[in-house]
Amino acid sequence: MSQSTASNKKVVLAFSGGLDTSFCVPYLRERGYDVVTLFVDTGGVDDAERAYIEQRARDLGAVEHVTESGAQPIWDDVVVPLVIGGQLYQDVYPLLVSDRYIIVERALALCDARGTRVFAHGCTGMGNDQVRFDQTVRSLGDYDIVAPIRDIQHEHHAVRAYEAEYLQKLGHHVRPKTAKYSINVNLLGVTASGSEIDEFQAPGPETWQMCARPESWPRQPARIDIEFERGVAIKLDGEAMPGPEILRRLNERLGAYGVGRNIYTGDTTIGLKGRIVFECPGITGLMTAHRALEEAILTANQNGFKPLVAKKWVELVYRGFFFEPLKDDLEAFLRSSQTFVNGTVTLETAGGVVTPVAVRSEHILRNKGAVYAQSADWDAREAEGFIKLLGMSSTLSARVNPRRRPGQR
Repeated sequence: MSQSTASNKKVVLAFSGGLDTSFCVPYLRERGYDVVTLFVDTGGVDDAERAYIEQRARDLGAVEHVTESGAQPIWDDVVVPLVIGGQLYQDVYPLLVSDRYIIVERALALCDARGTRVFAHGCTGMGNDQVRFDQTVRSLGDYDIVAPIRDIQHEHHAVRAYEAEYLQKLGHHVRPKTAKYSINVNLLGVTASGSEIDEFQAPGPETWQMCARPESWPRQPARIDIEFERGVAIKLDGEAMPGPEILRRLNERLGAYGVGRNIYTGDTTIGLKGRIVFECPGITGLMTAHRALEEAILTANQNGFKPLVAKKWVELVYRGFFFEPLKDDLEAFLRSSQTFVNGTVTLETAGGVVTPVAVRSEHILRNKGAVYAQSADWDAREAEGFIKLLGMSSTLSARVNPRRRPGQR
């Protein structure tokens, strides 16, 4: 999209207070923009950090700073369908930076409120976030996109080093960790990239943000009850609470046992290999509990087909197509599958991993007269006939077109 005209110099910048978005404020000011910064708190900062981000924006020269809460939307629009679907991108990554879509929605609403069609972000030209930001803007309306970090890439190879030097020359401090790593924190968890992570080396100690190291794990195992209604977590240890609070508490309790830390190397939208450290204690616990409940309630056909739908949903969200109509269609199926996914799961952890040790629900598909491999309410002849008919095609093939056994000529 085109740059804004001289008659429209106000820009709304999605702002986090990190290195990239901090650089964007004076960079945009130098080019004649009045910068309105927006921090959408998607559940990953405390009061002190929130105050730091607001002051940081003003110190950098923003004419206005706005803080909005995004915790509930990220629970409703990202966490719930992710947990219901039960799938991870490339079987590893739980879409921890999907808060981007919520941020863009809020930023464009602020553009409308402030009478500008110009939106700015701090994404680089090397990663997936630029796709998520830009495509969301294009899906939601007709706005101009300004991307300062992409603009400077053709001039500076070591972009982050240049950004830090630029800010320091203007008299603005740079947090040491933001100069070394790109760290994102939200309700879903933490991701860290940069430095030795990008070089496929062992991550440094500063990358431990939410998960405790093994030497700090409590000695006594922990048990946690999670109650679900139509596939959505509604209670923690019998206490009803909003979804974001459930996830916050799970992050704290399971994080103390080191649950949910991993390293992921994936195929990015732009074709490069992307390597990150991520931590997601709460999401790990929710997905573990939900899967244990769902597997006992859905039919064999549902359990077999649903992952195919969920994998496509995850792929669309990862690659930037959060507002693609197909994503809504897939999500409608996933939510429909949860009609009877009601019950309580007990999780247990002694550290590192979490296990669903008990499942309670009125909807478990149980046959009162039969228990797998122990007892049955059918006789041996019925079992033998079932096996004969089930394998009829393979049996006929063996008779009509016999295969040579290994070693035979």
